[in-house]
Amino acid sequence: MDHTWQDIVAMAMRFPEVVSSTSYGTPSLTVRGKLFARLRTEKDSPYQLMLRCDPEQKDFLLQTGDPAFGTEPHYHGYPAIFVRLDLIDRDRLADLIEDAWRERAPVRVRKAWDGAGLQHGSSR
Repeated sequence: MDHTWQDIVAMAMRFPEVVSSTSYGTPSLTVRGKLFARLRTEKDSPYQLMLRCDPEQKDFLLQTGDPAFGTEPHYHGYPAIFVRLDLIDRDRLADLIEDAWRERAPVRVRKAWDGAGLQHGSSR
């Protein structure tokens, strides 16, 4: 279950206009210049990935008590969830990456993707 950054990039690159970049000196993914995923390299944290999400989704994931998800005080109120890559299965991670992309992609890009019949989870 231990996923690599390359696995995350491969899952994300199926979406339109995704670009591999850097943020805070670490690998990241953007759509139209908007960050939606970032590899975390902080040694004092068990969470290896930051994904953008809406605040309700963040609250829900944290309330499940699933140890794969977390946050840190600096990120309270920020629409992002931290993920432990050693505790999450591939399908759930792929869904969260798609959610993060949708959260940041412009409406026109999302509509084009959905119009192509490739919406949420259909290519897995």
